[in-house]
Amino acid sequence: MEDQPSEVLMRGLLRAYYWMDESLQNGLVEAGFEPRTRTQTMILINISNGITRAAELARVLGVSRQAIQQQINELERDELVTQIPDPDDRRANRIVFSERGSQLINAALTALRDAEQALAMRLGYDHVRHLRDALTADWGEVIGGTHPRGRKRSLTERPGRDAAAPPVSGGYAADTDDDGTPQSSGDRSTGS
Repeated sequence: MEDQPSEVLMRGLLRAYYWMDESLQNGLVEAGFEPRTRTQTMILINISNGITRAAELARVLGVSRQAIQQQINELERDELVTQIPDPDDRRANRIVFSERGSQLINAALTALRDAEQALAMRLGYDHVRHLRDALTADWGEVIGGTHPRGRKRSLTERPGRDAAAPPVSGGYAADTDDDGTPQSSGDRSTGS
């Protein structure tokens, strides 16, 4: 067996996530927005990736529906998202970006691109390209094949749900214009 590095990869990934999140929050403040909690940041990223039901957000983030709903209510009070009836399930709502939420996502994309540029200048463009390639590669099935009992998280697609989610564009996917600009709930057609 090859010599194992003393640093566990997950620790490095977590440290990198914190670095990116702090850079993101600083960029949001510079753009005139209040900083968001890490949980709210993860909710907004998932909404922009097409996960728009509270139950799905709870499953993906591994928290209770009540905890997610509390965060969604706060984001709605801050006029970043709005809840609309789900045309596919009368018992559920979909969470969509408001106009202000779309502006926040655009500011977030700018902040993240600036952070990636700074990282490339510090570490080298090849290192950042290799990092992006490794993180976006298909890592295959989760080791052990399933998630442990009691865990709500899952990386696997659920038939009929994740497969229908919009494709990721520039790190975030939302309902977008042809140029990739996120649309607010008021900009959407009601055809779907």
